[in-house]
Amino acid sequence: MSGSLRYGINKPISVAEPTEADFQRNIELEKFLIDSSLDASEEEDAKRKEVIGQLDQIVKAWVKQLTCQRRYTDQMVEDANAVIFTFGSYRLGAHGPGADIDALCVGPSYVSREEDFFIILHDILAEMEEVSELQPIPDAHVPVMKFKFQGISIDLLYASISLLVVPEDIDISQMSVLNNVDEQTVRSLNGCRVADQILKHVPNVEHFRMTLRCLKFWAKRRGVYSNVTGFLGGVNWALLVARVCQLYPNAIPSMLVSRFFRVYTQWRWPNPVMLCPIEEDELGFSVWDPRKNPRDRSHHMPIITPAYPCMNSSYNVSLSTLRVMTEQFEWGNRICEEIELNKAQWSALFEPYLFFEAYKNYLQVDIVAADADDLLTWKGWVESRFRQLTLKIERDTNGLLQCHPYPNEYIDPSKPCPNSAFFMGLRRKEGVTGKECQQFDIRGTVDNFREEIGMYMFWKPGMDIYVSHVRRRQLPSFVFPDGYKRPRPSRHFNEQAGKPCEDAKMCQSASSGRHLKREKEHEMEEVRPDKSVKRASISSEAPQPVSPGKTTGDSTNNSEVMSSGGHLVSEKDTMAAHMQLDGIANHESVALNEQKCTLVDDLSVINNESESSELAEPSKPGLLGRCEIHSVDTVSSGSLLNVKGMAIKVDQELVKPCNQMTVVKVAGREYESKSCTQNLSCEGDDCVASLDTLSENGCLNSCEVFHNSLTEELEPSSTLGATV
Repeated sequence: MSGSLRYGINKPISVAEPTEADFQRNIELEKFLIDSSLDASEEEDAKRKEVIGQLDQIVKAWVKQLTCQRRYTDQMVEDANAVIFTFGSYRLGAHGPGADIDALCVGPSYVSREEDFFIILHDILAEMEEVSELQPIPDAHVPVMKFKFQGISIDLLYASISLLVVPEDIDISQMSVLNNVDEQTVRSLNGCRVADQILKHVPNVEHFRMTLRCLKFWAKRRGVYSNVTGFLGGVNWALLVARVCQLYPNAIPSMLVSRFFRVYTQWRWPNPVMLCPIEEDELGFSVWDPRKNPRDRSHHMPIITPAYPCMNSSYNVSLSTLRVMTEQFEWGNRICEEIELNKAQWSALFEPYLFFEAYKNYLQVDIVAADADDLLTWKGWVESRFRQLTLKIERDTNGLLQCHPYPNEYIDPSKPCPNSAFFMGLRRKEGVTGKECQQFDIRGTVDNFREEIGMYMFWKPGMDIYVSHVRRRQLPSFVFPDGYKRPRPSRHFNEQAGKPCEDAKMCQSASSGRHLKREKEHEMEEVRPDKSVKRASISSEAPQPVSPGKTTGDSTNNSEVMSSGGHLVSEKDTMAAHMQLDGIANHESVALNEQKCTLVDDLSVINNESESSELAEPSKPGLLGRCEIHSVDTVSSGSLLNVKGMAIKVDQELVKPCNQMTVVKVAGREYESKSCTQNLSCEGDDCVASLDTLSENGCLNSCEVFHNSLTEELEPSSTLGATV
């Protein structure tokens, strides 16, 4: 293809044609993708088309039924119509076997989303034998109804446009469909409009599709494919790949994969990724512009959609998830460099990320419900709010405690009730001394998250959530593929990031210090009593409440709190009962030996002043440092702390009261809400970033078009070691 045709907002980095070596690597890549079964079979694609056709007939009948019930004229009933459009990976032609179908139903103005779509159509689908796992999520940023139709997963959106009759051949790429519609309808329509624009803005559609399939597979293997947990979803990866295709218009997929990692390893976020200039229109919808919209300045990884109104498709990304993706881009770039030097095969690029060997500390989020249907809806709600936990932890620790939410879902087979478990890796920010982040108490943060989760308007008895802190050695066996843990990787080489130890002497010194600490620990084990606190498995049974006037033990026995296994524990190791969501929730103290649940108020991550950037492991008492709290006295004779503000500060540790409450009324039910005082200047859940970070390095030109200063850096140079 000739490089004379320009794509994107600036000139391409390179218009070089592929070499024989590039063609050979492309053949090897194609073979690897075929062996990995990334392409859907013809039979599966035929079934998808059949399902889409049946779904189209269902929504047409649904709209006719509503039109008749509302006593419109016979002609209106005859003309009543709804149309199904597809978008996402299926529309882009980059879907694989078992992939879901993103679909949009466009209906007339008198058919509403809130009642007609989420209630009437929901009930129609619920009665059909072909439909299973029906899950409405009306409160999502883009309201969606998830279900399986004849075994194929479907995410169905709805858009009510300002027409009484929807033509069968309606072109939703036209600006007129956005007249007199609300923001949710605009976001619903944007999926289809964006997919069409992406295909128009890439030089070679087939090269784009193969590269996108490859990069999506890589992202899933490396644990960074999930919009809901703060990483990137299908449209985000499509936009990133499309931009690389614009920068290298004549490149074939093997070249584009390599250039993808080279470009985004050097990309200066928060400079935005855009396929075309941002378009403004007289319709007045807000477009992404950090110069005008303060909230847009808080976006860490802007990836802008090409269709009006241009939006940031990656608003979910946090500082923590951006850090994780940047590390993975760097890792992928190193592997691709080895592939180009014939030192590695393509299979090395797709090695799975060993998440449960990467961190010493984890948060485990357990979701339980009374039956499978309740778990489906309850889990959908929790997942839609899950990124808020990451943002809150970042905010409340001033970014010193970094989070890595893992998108994979796990099931605990030992539980009798339907359940689902998610995990989040925790580590201290690199380069921060021990004094600046000696300890992290995020119990208040987790409490606040659970209270927000408890406001679910469709809550039913049995729906519950538990958040607990676990060490790497305490991880449950069900998270490992074979039911047991793998051998620990060498400390001298980080297999996950592929980074060798930069200072051999420091590594040797640290290794020697750890050896001495192990010897001391072995000596201490002979004389100290066994007080190890193990994380118990979570039971579906609710803990029995303790009356406010009753204490679980003598308060004088709990005056000394010491670190053990990463938790703040007393002689009796008290912890908090989970929040009951029916009626008024009581938050009361219960004894460990009377319960089987590890719950949020038992969570405290203790840091120290050691040189390690990781959180201290419980098996190394020499690393724990000073983390004692002496003489923590309660005001009353019982176990309650009568403290204004719901917390007292003792040696930088928050000791929360057991039975302070604020009653909040939601949807006719009352909930207890525990306050968490914060003195952070943030807008919503996102701290506002300076606009200077967006305008540095020539981000804004004289025509107010956003640019990224990558062109000069990615030209052939000795630092890259190869011609781009």
